[in-house]
Order: sequence, then structure tokens, then C-alpha cells
Amino acid sequence: MKRMDEGMPFLLQYENVAWYEDGKVRILDRRVYPREVRFEVCETYQEVVRAIADMVTQSAGPYTAVGMGMALAAYQVRDKAPAEQSAFLRQAAYDLAHARPTTAGRYGKITFRCAAAAGAALEAGRDPAAAVVADTLESLGRRYSTMQLVGDRLADLIPEGGTILTQCYGETIIGTLIRAARRCGKDFRVFCAETRPFLQGARLTASCFAQEGFDTTVLTDNMAAYAMEREGIDLFTSAADAIARDGHIANKTGTFQLAILAKYFGIPYYVTGIPDVDKRSASDIVIEQRDPGPVLTSWGIPNTVPEVKGIYPSFDVTPPHLISGVVTDKGVYVPYLLEQYFDSEVRDFY
Repeated sequence: MKRMDEGMPFLLQYENVAWYEDGKVRILDRRVYPREVRFEVCETYQEVVRAIADMVTQSAGPYTAVGMGMALAAYQVRDKAPAEQSAFLRQAAYDLAHARPTTAGRYGKITFRCAAAAGAALEAGRDPAAAVVADTLESLGRRYSTMQLVGDRLADLIPEGGTILTQCYGETIIGTLIRAARRCGKDFRVFCAETRPFLQGARLTASCFAQEGFDTTVLTDNMAAYAMEREGIDLFTSAADAIARDGHIANKTGTFQLAILAKYFGIPYYVTGIPDVDKRSASDIVIEQRDPGPVLTSWGIPNTVPEVKGIYPSFDVTPPHLISGVVTDKGVYVPYLLEQYFDSEVRDFY
């Protein structure tokens, strides 16, 4: 099987996302990268669920982690009767899919397909864990190759020598954009909003671009207006954790306010990703509410007196009138016409 992570940054190499081997799943702990390169080792699929919920990996990382978690689930019940194995795998598929509520539909496509692959392997007398790993690697290849089409189109939208602003960590899109830019010899500056409270923009997105030789600058989330006004931002872009058919998108909290600022300054905002077949409107998007602890601290050090409360909505929803286009594998769509994406065959992305 041809691997599709060639030429990708460290963070996007398959083994550096999540990897199953010898009854364990290793997940790169993105909460501490790049200060520390550390892997969380999970010995049960339930520990993989917890790792995803605790944001050991996030963005598109869980798409790999849930698949590898299903391989671990198959290993956990390897000595049980076939009926018990099948029931256990169905439960694991549900639990892993619901590790985070906003993206449960996307995760479920992977986990229930993995359960089916394990079931077929059981019937054929083959190793179900190996079958699930093979299925997950095929899924990775599909996702990376599909997102390369998106990255190619996004690269076309960035002017040579221009400047872009990013939000949070677009995972595969970041890698495929870098690969597309390198292939066509295009260079540009990158400003990364830090993305409090987990700082994915500062730690992950900025690392990828800087390590691949791009002029990369981090700014705090409240410096975006300054940068848009004075730093020559040509384009604002983000991935999306959910893209509804009516053009609303959900992404890391703070995306909505950046989109408003971009509209004010006349800067186009391009969302990247694949529309969700199961989300027809903004009302179908569930906003995950997380423990507010990280909002009130920096690396575990309290920033407030004990009486202060915090809120931590993991995502916010940006309406279509603030979005210049949704960049997909099929083309760039006006958000109000996103339903047209489904007029032709939709490739198996997951």
C-alpha cells in the first residue's frame, strides 16, 4: 500500500498521529508538543476514548486514533467467543465515535466500518486487529489523497508572496497545502492565531509551517485586527469540524470573530473540508462544552482568583454570509450553494 504521508511535516507522519502495534496504541500528545515529544500509550480502547476526550490528539488526529482504537478493541477480546467479540466491537465503535460529540458522525463512519472489517476477518479466520489496521491505513490514504485536492485548490487561491492568517490546526490541510506550495514553487507568509486555551495554532500549525521553511509568525487571538489592518493579510483560512449543507460551519471557538474581522477588512475567508452529509443546517451542529479549567489557567498555573468562573465552548458556528468559499475536493463552493456538492457522487473520504 502506498503511503500518502510522504513530504508531510513531522506531526502528519502516520506513526506520529496514532499507531497500533503489539496490543497498544501510541498517540502523540499534542497538548505538550513541541515543548516535549511524548506519546500517550493506551492499552485498552477505553483509554483511547479518554485520550481523545482529553485532547491528547485533536483536529483530524482522532480520525486515525479511533481506527487504531478499534484494532486495540479487537485485540482486547481476541480470546473470546465470536459472538462476544462482535458485541464488544460494536460497543467499542459506539464509544470511540462519541469520544467528542461535535464530530461523532465523522468518527462513527470510521469505527463502524472498522467493526465490519473485524467481523469479516473473524468469519474468514483471519486476525481482526490486523484487518482493522489495514482498513485504517486505507482510510488514511483516502483522506490524505482527498485533502491533497483541497490543499491544491487552497494553494491556488493564495497570491505568490502573499500573507495568510490561520486559525487553530487544520491538520491534513496544512500538510497538503505545504506540499502543493512546494510543488508549484509558491511562497507566502503565515500568521497563526495562537488559539487559546490549548494553543493549537501556536504549537501545531506554526510548527508545521516553520519547520517546512515558511516565514511564520504567531499572534495572540486578540491581535487579529491589528494584523489584518497592518500586516497585509491577503486571505484568512481555516478547516472545519462540521460543514452543514446550508453553509454554516463549526470550527475552533474564535473562528466566528475572525470571520467578522475579515469581512470588515475585506479579506476573503476560505473554509476547507468536506461537507457533512448528515448536517443540513446549523441546528444539526452540536457545540461541545468542555471543562473551563484550561481557560482559567496557563500550563496549570491559575490566572484568576478562585471566585472567577470560566466557560469553554470548544467550537463556534460561522454563518455563510461571512464565508467567501468552501474549498472541497470537488471545487470551491459559494456557501449558499453548498448543497450542489452532493449533486454528483461523493467519494469515500473516511
